[in-house]
Amino acid sequence: MKMKLLMSVLVMLVTVNFGLVQAGAESGNKLTEREVIAAQTKWGDAIVAIGKAYKEKNDYKTLAGEVVDELYAYDEGRVLFKPTKASEKPFRSTESEAVSYFVSGTIQEDHGFALQPWNGVRFENHGIVLDLDSAIAMGNYYFTDASTGVETKVEYTFGYIKDDGGKVLINLHHSSLPYTKVDH
Repeated sequence: MKMKLLMSVLVMLVTVNFGLVQAGAESGNKLTEREVIAAQTKWGDAIVAIGKAYKEKNDYKTLAGEVVDELYAYDEGRVLFKPTKASEKPFRSTESEAVSYFVSGTIQEDHGFALQPWNGVRFENHGIVLDLDSAIAMGNYYFTDASTGVETKVEYTFGYIKDDGGKVLINLHHSSLPYTKVDH
């Protein structure tokens, strides 16, 4: 009797989970590698645009707010953001904290990463993992200093989801400078 009940519960769970998997696949929220790469390009272009607005004395803070609102999933739920140059407050849980990192503002240690300015951002994906309703990309990205032309290599992991309208948004952003070996 217990075995029959256990089998019934198992069949029910498999049926429900299979239905959820099918619903996710049919919802149109499955991301493609092309969409992830397009989102990366859009993010890089936005970082360059913020720095350019700053250099040209335009309203770069408003632009940064629009960029974070447009590209990150703060309006959809939780975003995990660990910026490269952050130590006192290493995680940015709100839109205003993310904006602060890019252009300075509410967090004292922030000096405006996007204000460098940069004239290019280039992604080199180590890999992209596509799931039913999300994607994760990991690799190196390179920021080209607009004044010197020198590239800075940064390691990243980004997570992506789609909102109800099908727009790709960042819900995970972790970046760090590469490890430097210290000889003893």
